[in-house]
Amino acid sequence: MDMTVASSAVAAFRSTFAAEPTGLWAAPGRVNLIGEHTDYNDGFVLPFALPQRVIAAAAVADSPGWTVCSDFASDAVTFTSTEPQPIEGWAAYAAGVVWALRDAGFDVPPARIALASDVPVGAGVSSSAALESAVLTALVELGGLDLPVAARPALAQRAENVYVGAPTGILDQSASIRCTEGNALFLDCRSLAVEQIPFDLAAAGLAILIINSNAPHQHVDGEYGARRKSCEEAARILGVPALRDVTTADLAEALRTLDDEVMRRRVRHIVTEDERVLETVALLRSGRIREIGPLMTASHASMRDDFEITVAEVDVAVEAALAAGAYGARMTGGGFGGCVLALIDTDRAAATTAAVESAYAERGFTAPTTWSATPGPGAARLK
Repeated sequence: MDMTVASSAVAAFRSTFAAEPTGLWAAPGRVNLIGEHTDYNDGFVLPFALPQRVIAAAAVADSPGWTVCSDFASDAVTFTSTEPQPIEGWAAYAAGVVWALRDAGFDVPPARIALASDVPVGAGVSSSAALESAVLTALVELGGLDLPVAARPALAQRAENVYVGAPTGILDQSASIRCTEGNALFLDCRSLAVEQIPFDLAAAGLAILIINSNAPHQHVDGEYGARRKSCEEAARILGVPALRDVTTADLAEALRTLDDEVMRRRVRHIVTEDERVLETVALLRSGRIREIGPLMTASHASMRDDFEITVAEVDVAVEAALAAGAYGARMTGGGFGGCVLALIDTDRAAATTAAVESAYAERGFTAPTTWSATPGPGAARLK
């Protein structure tokens, strides 16, 4: 945790409110090791939390309403009504949390909140869910609200789905709130059961290199929603509650049932991706981390060819990382930009980065940024 982020949150609070915060609450961004677009299909995902976090410096206010400010926007935003969509932009994610809590029957205390972050924005590592989770964790504690940790992701997801209008699944908020240090979070998105899967990269001499493609990434758009709608329509045609209920053994028959070729590709991705998550978890339980590489690469090919959510920058990053010796590589996140994960030997980070940078330069792409990541903790009070 970079304490300069905490200092920035405190400084923003003091500058805006001329007071001291009651405490600091942090929530991380995330990467998804494998299991893309399976969450809203009631399937399986395997994210882990990043060290980068959104920090909320907060205190109960002595007047009605809520005011949020940040070190990434010039003006504070105040709202007293929490009906859906009175607030837009970054502050909508905070206002949505207040709305979702109140809509669920909670007496949310008036509050002043200052935010600071080192989670990359627009990189597909869920800066929005980190913001929501930090604000939610702060308000629950400030108000003494009886909201168990296991129930918090669904509430934060509702804030993003209903208030902000982004049709995301529950992966992001679950990762930000329920991940633990040193583990990947195996989440069943139907039952919401979780299992902490040990993911000790250093002990295996490995690292996950995160390659930010620096291609634009945006969830509140037609493409993400179109993928979700297609999956839901396919499930209706197949007569199942969700595509999670189609197994690999059922897949050939399911594809014969569907008339639309695009829909067939979408279904094939979801069904095979769920299977890849389960295979990855089985390997990690056995400590066979290197062997997950081919599953990561197969996942990327499925996202590229069947779900059609990659862009040239992420495809090139995957190809370059593999050519440089990565055990596996894949895009992570909702798609249409964002980051790539490469599973590499610890001492190969510089060489892999150089290979991707060279491939980008050859094509005239904006240079990527890279860093190595280890699984960090979920949302919590810092002090």
